[in-house]
Amino acid sequence: MTTIASGPTRTGDASGPAKYPNRFRVSGVKARHLRAHVLVVGWLGLAVLAVMVQEALPVARWLAAHMFLLGAVTTAILIWSEHFAVALLHAKIPDERWSTARLATANLAVAGLLIGVWRATPVLTAISAALLVAAATAHLVTLVRLERGALGGRLKPIVTYYRAATAALIAGAVLGWLLSGGGAGGPDRYAGLRLAHIHVTLLGWIGLPVLGTLFMLWPTVLGVRMKDRTTKVSRWVLWLTGSGLLVAVAALALGWRWPAVAGLALYVEGAALAVHLFVRTVRGNRPVSAAAAWMLAAATCWLLIAVAADLAWLVARPLAEAHAEIDALLPVLLIGFVAQILIGALTYLLPVVLSSGPKDRAALRALLERGWPVRLVALNAGIALAALPLPDPAAVTGMLLAAAAGAAFLALAVPVLVRSGRRTSPEAGTGGASRHPALWGTAAGVVLTVLAVLVANSGGDAGDPAVASAAGNGAATSTRTIEVTLAGMRIRPARIEVAAGTALRLKITNADAQRHDLKVEDGPSTPMLGKGDRDTLDLGTITEDREAWCTLPGHRAAGMTMDIVVKDTAKDGTTRHADGHDGHSAATTSSGLDLAADFSDNWQARDADLAPAPGGTVHKVELHAAHTTVEVAPGVKQQMWTFGGTAPGPTLHGKVGDVFEITLVNDDTGMGHGIDFHAGALAPDKPMRTLDPGERLVYRFRAEKAGAWLYHCSTSPMLQHMGNGMYGAVIIDPPGLAKVDHEYVLVSSELYLGTPGSTAQVTKMRQNTPDAWVFNGVANQYAKEPLEMKAGERARFWVVAAGPSDGIAFHVVGTVFDTVYKEGTYLLKPNQAGGSQVLDLAAAQGGFVETTFPAAGHYAFVDHAMRHAEAGAHGMVEVSK
Repeated sequence: MTTIASGPTRTGDASGPAKYPNRFRVSGVKARHLRAHVLVVGWLGLAVLAVMVQEALPVARWLAAHMFLLGAVTTAILIWSEHFAVALLHAKIPDERWSTARLATANLAVAGLLIGVWRATPVLTAISAALLVAAATAHLVTLVRLERGALGGRLKPIVTYYRAATAALIAGAVLGWLLSGGGAGGPDRYAGLRLAHIHVTLLGWIGLPVLGTLFMLWPTVLGVRMKDRTTKVSRWVLWLTGSGLLVAVAALALGWRWPAVAGLALYVEGAALAVHLFVRTVRGNRPVSAAAAWMLAAATCWLLIAVAADLAWLVARPLAEAHAEIDALLPVLLIGFVAQILIGALTYLLPVVLSSGPKDRAALRALLERGWPVRLVALNAGIALAALPLPDPAAVTGMLLAAAAGAAFLALAVPVLVRSGRRTSPEAGTGGASRHPALWGTAAGVVLTVLAVLVANSGGDAGDPAVASAAGNGAATSTRTIEVTLAGMRIRPARIEVAAGTALRLKITNADAQRHDLKVEDGPSTPMLGKGDRDTLDLGTITEDREAWCTLPGHRAAGMTMDIVVKDTAKDGTTRHADGHDGHSAATTSSGLDLAADFSDNWQARDADLAPAPGGTVHKVELHAAHTTVEVAPGVKQQMWTFGGTAPGPTLHGKVGDVFEITLVNDDTGMGHGIDFHAGALAPDKPMRTLDPGERLVYRFRAEKAGAWLYHCSTSPMLQHMGNGMYGAVIIDPPGLAKVDHEYVLVSSELYLGTPGSTAQVTKMRQNTPDAWVFNGVANQYAKEPLEMKAGERARFWVVAAGPSDGIAFHVVGTVFDTVYKEGTYLLKPNQAGGSQVLDLAAAQGGFVETTFPAAGHYAFVDHAMRHAEAGAHGMVEVSK
């Protein structure tokens, strides 16, 4: 910045610094800027290097963005926001030692964050995030203190932009730490947290100071007077953008889409108001720096385009989809807006601050502006190619064009810094560069450390089959190939079990809109894969458990992991892992089912409500036996043998003495089926016989006894027919049964994946090693779609254990049963002093329990045989006020 006066004045003339030297340079200021901008250029160089190797280095894209934003841009904002605040407030220059300490701390924190997140070192990440927050807080305190006793000026409100931006940096650092796995973000909140982090960083920490500074920098670069309305407009813009950003970021972090839309709309309105003023400032005269003017103008246009598109996407898509789509906007924001603003501003400001007089300033500016029209076109064309939905070669070309333009600026900026440094070095005794080795040491240390990490990790075992083959100690007894899919912040399957000595090969496909990779612990990794890209990893002989994950920062913490587990068969026939323990996790089953994954788009949970008993005493029902494809677990569809098209079949409901007339039709073209109703008492010879394909029979029985009864296929082998879904419940109300607010039916059973009747599936049935345990035929369905009721309401849970081999210990967390009815008799009634915690049923038994939910909350219901609960037999009752 050149001149800043209290009233309308012509800014940007060449004589400004000479006429008002105390406003631009005091002893040592030039040396401070020179030293600090070595850091800026160093970070820019590392960012360009990371862009160049992004296809070979797994995390290079993330590194490039954060080296640029947290390294180069953060350093520049810390330097210039303090510099401009002093000039705008006519304040005393802060102690140089503290300014240097803040800048050094911030840069060391950035280096620690980059290394800590990349190398998945939580302690280093947490310490570095705390250091960055501390440096930002100290900077905020400095900006507040500058105003005390300062003279102020007409552009004093702009300093408030810098304070708001620093608060945004603190919020962005905390959100970034949460995303890296240091907090309780979790997979469900990852999309909202990431969107909040991106918005508060790009639109807050960077967007706010840029908009504020442009109120004075834009007319200065143009060499015209500021508009009289500048102060008033700057206040309105800050109110709109600041409050809008606060609402948007808070709403995104909480997963609230429409409040985020409203907040972002306010931000767009504020940015548009600022741009309107900037356009009205343009005059026909020649700008002081044409290169800076064009770059600042182009960058501001890209900002408007990006925030408008961002708003449109957020309106049209849920957060999970917007989270994936925003990656397409990042080149526009990072390169088109931020990088171009930085290059344009430095093109104008470096000659002003580092020059020794008008002639020297003109020489430095001429050096920085060399070939600027070509660089301007290359940079903006590159952005367009990278952002538009064009084939991959166009996007790569665009990134290379933009990187080349950035590298060209660096090639011009380095001689400027070197030339200024040579002139500054004789001032060693009066505040020159040699008096302050700390910042020079910080600059060299930060850049060299990060560069060393880049080099050290760019080679090695990443993707090297030879390294993978060396993982095992013995010869492989078999080779196994597994198809692995990356999508929706998940790796499927989430668990792979192999016998010790197996040679394992993974065929990986990225089916997601955003890029992912897969890194195997102590083994190979894929390159970054775009949507539809495939790669194969040869892991060699597997002798011990391993983990695999996506290396993009935050993705591992969000749930993109996979376990490779070595199993062996003990003498007692049980399956044990190589690490000596057995069991299941809450998220995966022994077969690799990912119970935390998403169900398909059109999936609906089975209605657990018990429908009222129909009127009359004779109930006629037609059931068709057939093969039906059913989604039996999140994202897993299986062919089942069904009655009435569902597994379990329809629930029948009646009263004691009612007659049920069931017409069974065998629509299965490949096998026979029969049916057996436990609720009836009659000779089984004819009604329970097996029907050939196309046959039908009428099964008539009278429900003489109350209870929760099982029905199932009567055809041998019944283990297979029941294990593949041919079962259901009959509910016969006990006489005088009291009314309750809700009645639910839960049929528990085992789930066996695989081709029905295949050797592999039948073996699992005979060994009683199901893939999951389920309520009403689908693993985890009531965890995804909870049962809903209100506090104080009373619920009755009818439970039938369909097996075919295992019973159930039904329990609701947070409640006590005051009524228990099992196998035709009450074990507990409400007027008794005691209570019950579990309804225990053997295979084929049934009953019900009753309870009242005392307060709003989430009450889990489980099969308290915890192996069953952790493998799918659990759900949730969501109780509202």
